[in-house]
Amino acid sequence: MNKDLIKILGEEKIFPIIRSKKSDVIENMAKAFADAGIKIIEVNVESADAFKSISKISKYIDVCAGGIITSFQANAAIESGAKLLSSPIFQMNLVKISKDRHVPLIAGASTANEAYEAWKARIPLIKLYPITAMGGVLYVEDLLRPMHFLNVLVQGNVKINEVQAYLNAGAYAVGIGRDLYDGYSYSEITKRAKYILNKLKD
Repeated sequence: MNKDLIKILGEEKIFPIIRSKKSDVIENMAKAFADAGIKIIEVNVESADAFKSISKISKYIDVCAGGIITSFQANAAIESGAKLLSSPIFQMNLVKISKDRHVPLIAGASTANEAYEAWKARIPLIKLYPITAMGGVLYVEDLLRPMHFLNVLVQGNVKINEVQAYLNAGAYAVGIGRDLYDGYSYSEITKRAKYILNKLKD
């Protein structure tokens, strides 16, 4: 791997997540984020068309394939050009594929024990999902107090105005879906993402 994508995620702090079953929406949204200067996005593999879209957009932006729960999905995503895999769960068959194919895995955890087990398996970034249902910012603070060595990505119905609070609590990066793009035109999405990206770098 030429680029340390986990490091780039930590620098950008914001991680846009695209969820759509329509190829044109995925591709236009990816372009909007790329135009804003975002280097990595997640595309949820909700349909077979998502793999085709990943193949197209991975030519100009690094793609993390999200919602991966099976070996088939993991391999298909990598073949399509995904440079990262993200799963809502932690399971060893995905860890094995990640190591064998040299594609980093972001594994999901919802308890302190799961997060610790994922860290022991050398998962570089642990996704706390669904963070809002788990207790939000307070949960991140409580989890990291005894395990400050964990790199955590928070995801799951996070609002833009909550990003800084999660970062202050110790989150490595924050995944944002609908609140970043729902109801906005593609040009507005670009302006919105650029503004947030720059604000977080201040």
